[in-house]
Amino acid sequence: MNRSRRAVLLGALAALALGATACGSSASSSNPLGGGSSAAASGAGSTAGGGSGGTVVVGSANFPENVLLGSIYSQALKAKGVKVEEKFNIGSREVIYGQLQSGNLTVLPEYNGSLLAYLDAKNTAVTTQDVNAALAKALPSSLAVLDSSPAEDKDSLSVAQETADKYNLKSISDLAAKAGEFTIGGPPEFKSRREQQFKDVYGLTFKEWKPTADTTANALKDGSIQVGNVFTTDPKIVQYKLVALSDPKNVFGAQNITPLVNKAGLDATATAALNAVSAKLDTAGLTGLMKRVSVDKEDPSTVAKDWLKANGLA
Repeated sequence: MNRSRRAVLLGALAALALGATACGSSASSSNPLGGGSSAAASGAGSTAGGGSGGTVVVGSANFPENVLLGSIYSQALKAKGVKVEEKFNIGSREVIYGQLQSGNLTVLPEYNGSLLAYLDAKNTAVTTQDVNAALAKALPSSLAVLDSSPAEDKDSLSVAQETADKYNLKSISDLAAKAGEFTIGGPPEFKSRREQQFKDVYGLTFKEWKPTADTTANALKDGSIQVGNVFTTDPKIVQYKLVALSDPKNVFGAQNITPLVNKAGLDATATAALNAVSAKLDTAGLTGLMKRVSVDKEDPSTVAKDWLKANGLA
């Protein structure tokens, strides 16, 4: 399911299940929300929050990756002596964004491209730098995004490792010579949304388009398709040894994992701790962590603790 459809579904579920009292605190729940510093980050750092006696409230949406990221943020802050309260697994962006605005939450793990689309649906920014510059203008003065991580949970065109090795495929551009022999799979709406774009931008004309939906990674594994639309942090990328091809022409816009904060709740200590997480977090690393959470069924807080320790942030 693509990010926009999943966001709509979560909004409906949240409205039914959570209503006006959405700020729950359970700690377990696939991604429905769908480098460098943002200009907005310069506003974060008042005296009300972590490191100066206040409590930083770390929230998350209600899907496993966001809960894991919330736990990473929370434990990184605690390691710096910041007093933290966790409110994980709350609901959709429509719910948690309002909680952040009201001050009931201080920090959220966000996806910069999806957040911009939520705030300004007509904005056409696609690179990390441009998306964050647009967010600096679109966010209310009380909120800011801190440093974006290199890690992205975004659409990709992926192939099996054997296919990548056989045809020396590293980027979407490399598909041009073979696309006419390949079947591509993805959500039912993927063809209507992307076929012309792939032709115009990369010169790709595929042999066949198949609606594989949630079975796309499995179809790549069994060879019934050769190219598939898989999210870059889907643990099946690791589990099935898939290769997410790079997208040098930015058909898929930036979706960097980025702390979204209420500025009144953070000081310099808390801000630095969150930016340090962003500096270390990359897509391959996050995908490996998600395998542990979603496939191996490990507790997100344990996985977060291990990552922080391995990266010198515990």
